[in-house]
Amino acid sequence: MRTVHFIAIGGSAMHNLAIALHQKGFEVTGSDDEIFEPSRSRLDRLGLLPEKLGWDPFRIHSGLDAVILGMHARADNPELVRAQELGIPVFSYPSYFHEQTKDKTRMVVGGSHGKTTITSMIIHVLRHANVEFDYLVGAQLEGFDCMVRLSPSSQVAIIEGDEYLASALEPVPKFHLYRPDIALISGIAWDHINVFKTFESYVEQFRKFIEVIEPGGKLIYCAEDGEVRQLAEEPGVKAVPIPYGVPTHRIADGVTVLSTTMGEVPLQVFGRHNLMNLEGARHVCHQLGIGDKTFFEAIRTFHGAAKRLEKLAENGQRVVFKDFAHSPSKLKATVEAVREQFPGRRLVACMELHTYSSLSENFLDQYAGAMDQADAAIVFYDPHAVQLKRLPPIPPERIQRAFGNDKLRVVNDPIELMGALRDGQHGPGVLLMMSSGNFGGLDLEAMAEAYIA
Repeated sequence: MRTVHFIAIGGSAMHNLAIALHQKGFEVTGSDDEIFEPSRSRLDRLGLLPEKLGWDPFRIHSGLDAVILGMHARADNPELVRAQELGIPVFSYPSYFHEQTKDKTRMVVGGSHGKTTITSMIIHVLRHANVEFDYLVGAQLEGFDCMVRLSPSSQVAIIEGDEYLASALEPVPKFHLYRPDIALISGIAWDHINVFKTFESYVEQFRKFIEVIEPGGKLIYCAEDGEVRQLAEEPGVKAVPIPYGVPTHRIADGVTVLSTTMGEVPLQVFGRHNLMNLEGARHVCHQLGIGDKTFFEAIRTFHGAAKRLEKLAENGQRVVFKDFAHSPSKLKATVEAVREQFPGRRLVACMELHTYSSLSENFLDQYAGAMDQADAAIVFYDPHAVQLKRLPPIPPERIQRAFGNDKLRVVNDPIELMGALRDGQHGPGVLLMMSSGNFGGLDLEAMAEAYIA
């Protein structure tokens, strides 16, 4: 399949796969009705940006070997309809990636949280060990230009498995389509409520993920998570179970140190959830033939995944972190990690309600107690984001009631947010900014410099 057309090429994974195939020597074309940065510039640089936006069935011709359909495109898309008329094979990007790696050992990281970090850790260790591998990662990782790689000579594929739907023709979670030889589940906490209306239906997707593990495959799972443990230890599970938890460690002068059979290993990352992520990655690497000595040599230089507890600014007394946390479980774990790492400092935690789930009133109560470990808790939301998602406005008192925190402050204006972040600013402190959005366009770099000044 050397000639491929992408319908909805502008998506994060879609444009990365298009670039990977282009670099492999494929003839790649694509279309979309909207393409944002950084996809636009990256496609343009390689001559893959469509000449005009929109759908055109005349782009589809009998010379195509395959069409790859993004989730953004609907079932009545004119290019898709034309491909079906011509009998051209149509794939979602997960099913196409499986097609390209079906003769390799596929390792898939699944879970409601920690996927990107665990995948990043595994990739970091494999690179340190000079192992050649394919990969597919949803987020941009430091040191990588393209987040998809397909090589004719590699024997292993590392995949970040997303539970969101694959395409209009394959309306199933993406991670069901990879059929892993080695699977990892980090944790289960209700997400994507616009697709999975109940927690039970969401959990069922992970049960099905376990069922598609290849015969004789391994299931590495976080035994600290009750939902995961229950699924992994069900009588009908055929995969070989490998549980993991929090490794032995201590915190000394703001640094987390692992206690291992190889001696003590100081880390660049911290927090209970990161330690569990690390232990899961260690078990994966062991299954791929990487021993503990090599693993610990590599992991001590791991600085963390992009946007995960990313340090924005620091002086001797104050530090500012940015984190991608937005779901209740991620929020709680991140706040608790920073609290544990900096016990003597005033912790100001600010999160943005930005996703469809977090802005839905029926989901809000899941946030109860999530920010209780902070000395000052602030929740920001942009009224414009609520309008774009066609959701009803949420009164500030409803948000405060959902978090169950009388001291919590609700803000919906970026200028007011700047003032709220400065309130009570004195002495040693930590500022933690958590969102998958941009806080209404707030300049986080400038804000961080002002906080530590």
